[in-house]
Amino acid sequence: MQDFTAGGIHALHTSFASSGDPEFDRRIQQLVSDWGVRESNELIAEMIVTALRMGSDAVPVPDLKLINRSLKELRQASKAFAPYQGIRKIAIFGSARTGPSAEEFQAAERFAKEMQQRGFMIITGGGDGIMGAAQRGAGRQASFGLNIRLPFEQKANEIIDGDPKLVSFNYFFTRKVNFIKETHAIALFPGGFGTMDEGFECLTLMQTGKARIIPVILVDRKGGTYWKSWTEFLRTHLLGQGLISADDFSLFRITEELEEAVGEVLQFYRNFHSYRWVGPDLVIRLHEQ
Repeated sequence: MQDFTAGGIHALHTSFASSGDPEFDRRIQQLVSDWGVRESNELIAEMIVTALRMGSDAVPVPDLKLINRSLKELRQASKAFAPYQGIRKIAIFGSARTGPSAEEFQAAERFAKEMQQRGFMIITGGGDGIMGAAQRGAGRQASFGLNIRLPFEQKANEIIDGDPKLVSFNYFFTRKVNFIKETHAIALFPGGFGTMDEGFECLTLMQTGKARIIPVILVDRKGGTYWKSWTEFLRTHLLGQGLISADDFSLFRITEELEEAVGEVLQFYRNFHSYRWVGPDLVIRLHEQ
């Protein structure tokens, strides 16, 4: 099982945090055992304790609804991804409004097909446009869709609609957690606020050490200026005012060549397996020494 923080969240533990009442602790742990839980019993018991504490804390009902629904969404997504833990995946983002005749649409379809042929599964937001193009390229069997319930625009594309690997979310934050948690690389095609949101989310988490380093490729059409203009904004306003460092530009790569985009991901994983922080030490695993 992969840890998307690479061991970076040092405060996590697996021992049972007591409710403060030994008899309640015994009853909770017995309930977990009676339910038939075979693994991570103490973590499950601690989650029950946390839920009970929210009751005694008089947490407002709207907050309880949000927490409850979030937990259900995270469980549903974990269940969908669980059978495919051993397969690398790439998340592909881009506008839902891009039409089939656009160069970006066709590039996303070809890129997803290339990655699928190299053993990667494809994760998209499950909608139309760039997302639908990527899933057309990858095919239904190699696709995941993380759809968001919206009052307009977003709906599942025909490739992933009805598939058990389509997960619907009410909240963007639970959806984004799963994009970052489950993917081994990210490709961003031109898009709107959502594409910017996902891109900056990933870069922020990597920059701050809250997520492991993975390839992030910004793909444009031939002669396109979308990502060039975006990078110029970062250099002029963020770097120029000292809000980021020059090293942060190493977190992503811009290209308009699909072969280069594919090669960037393949080269990253050519010998690299994974890395993990163990206390102050960074432990890197390779396929070959």
